[in-house]
Amino acid sequence: MIVWLRIAFAITAIIVVSILLMPLQVLALRFDWKLRRTLPRRWHRIICYCLGIRIRVRGTLESRRPLMLCSNHSSWMDIMVMSAVADVAFIAKIEVRDWPIFGTLAKLQKSVFVVREEKRRTGDQASEIAGRMADGEIVVLFPEGTTSDGNRLLEVKSSLFGAAAMAVPHSPTGAVMVQPVAIAYTHVHGIAMGRYHRPLAAWPGDIELLPHLKDILKCGAIDAEISFGEAIEYGEKTNRKAVSTTISARIRNLLNSSLRGRSIG
Repeated sequence: MIVWLRIAFAITAIIVVSILLMPLQVLALRFDWKLRRTLPRRWHRIICYCLGIRIRVRGTLESRRPLMLCSNHSSWMDIMVMSAVADVAFIAKIEVRDWPIFGTLAKLQKSVFVVREEKRRTGDQASEIAGRMADGEIVVLFPEGTTSDGNRLLEVKSSLFGAAAMAVPHSPTGAVMVQPVAIAYTHVHGIAMGRYHRPLAAWPGDIELLPHLKDILKCGAIDAEISFGEAIEYGEKTNRKAVSTTISARIRNLLNSSLRGRSIG
């Protein structure tokens, strides 16, 4: 009974907050107010609270711009967690645009939708991302290109770093900062998840969304840890594959450290 009361409260709170803030975000997007960048962070913080997602931050967000964040990806909750701690825009595959609920949220956050299979459009898409970064926006890339089970980092696709290279000529400093980020789901009700229970938080994509969302609401207490690593300066002569290798190694190190409950000095 208590569980269902908590779920009812969470759903009601989410609906009320969304009704109040979403129209304001629509106006902010329509008139390109600066509020369009900051309002999603406030909304996501409230939603994380309602869902019982407690966030711990390690490290610091890179202060230099333009900035691209590169993170591992295991769940739709990654969007919530990342958006709750920074004013960001996401690079998402085109299919996300038509997803129920999340497609609408992605459009309200002005995500960049890309068609990875059509190489002829890659240049235009990279140019849009580069322009957004040059304008001071923080862009988030999930370089695995898909979601994992939350226990490991999948193979990183170096081709997805092309957007960083495209932004270099538009940067006043002649370089773009690329920062590794790891998002780890570590505890449920204060108890360490472990490899077996971590899929509770992960959403690999072959699981139906609504049952998974229901399980998260029933759980009501998940600890997420977001770790910011050392950024790399991406310049005109930077080797894309070398950056990809370094960034993936740093994400993996950050992720493993969080999952094992160790701190990085």
